[in-house]
Amino acid sequence: MFSRTSTCKFTGTSSDNIFRLKNEINTADAIIIGAGAGLSTSAGLSYSGERFEKYFSDFHKKYGINDMYSGGFYPFDSLEEFWAWWSRHILINRYEAGVGKPYSDLFELVKDKDYFVLTTNVDHQFQLASFDKKRLFYTQGDYGLWQCSKPCHNKTYDNEEAVRRMAAEQKDMKIPSELIPRCPICGAPMNVNLRCDETFVEDEGWHRAAERYSEFIRRHENLHVLFLELDVGGNTPVIIKYPFWQMTAKNPKAVYACINYGESLCPKEIMKQSICIDDDIGKTLTKLLI
Repeated sequence: MFSRTSTCKFTGTSSDNIFRLKNEINTADAIIIGAGAGLSTSAGLSYSGERFEKYFSDFHKKYGINDMYSGGFYPFDSLEEFWAWWSRHILINRYEAGVGKPYSDLFELVKDKDYFVLTTNVDHQFQLASFDKKRLFYTQGDYGLWQCSKPCHNKTYDNEEAVRRMAAEQKDMKIPSELIPRCPICGAPMNVNLRCDETFVEDEGWHRAAERYSEFIRRHENLHVLFLELDVGGNTPVIIKYPFWQMTAKNPKAVYACINYGESLCPKEIMKQSICIDDDIGKTLTKLLI
């Protein structure tokens, strides 16, 4: 509906928009949060620059990899190298990162509201910030899970113990061969549970979360709903951005709010129902708490 429509881009920030958004948060019957990668970047979980150099300078020197995102797609020569990269990546972004302030601030804003979170992020930050697990839908997977690479069955497995051991025992950018994780059913190598291609496993937990999200949408269909989009980019707009626009257009009581530095926009059809703030997400959430 909106993929080819004209949009209005907003620049600058105004106290009026902060005031309006704060009022919507306080008065909405429900808040549906759509969170993208920019929220974690604002929390300090950058995939490039100084943080990348700190943890992956050896991979940069040997392979020319320049950031953690592209490194995840690098065709390593062996599974020992593949898991040296991924164990390190998962360890620092999932198990040792700590909760980011933007996530904690967001929780303070909505903890007493009827909320639900739809996110493409896979780093567990929402749960670290005390969001209710039953109000979260991680559509693209979780760094803390892995799956059969084929996959021969639709089940995922917790990986913390194995990841920590791989990270601790790797040498020269390789893990010991005996630590390569294998599927307990077919023996194929395991993979991280991330939606990269058609092999992504939607396990029982994924489907339960999808059902809870659909039920939340249904229960609040014609009520005063705030669709709060936080730093969602253009890579996968069909997951959060376009559905939020469409649901806002169908419900005259709904409000669409977008906080995104450099990409704060909405379709002309819902401009009167929208609040677009072009600013850093962390700074904006701090202002909303004042």
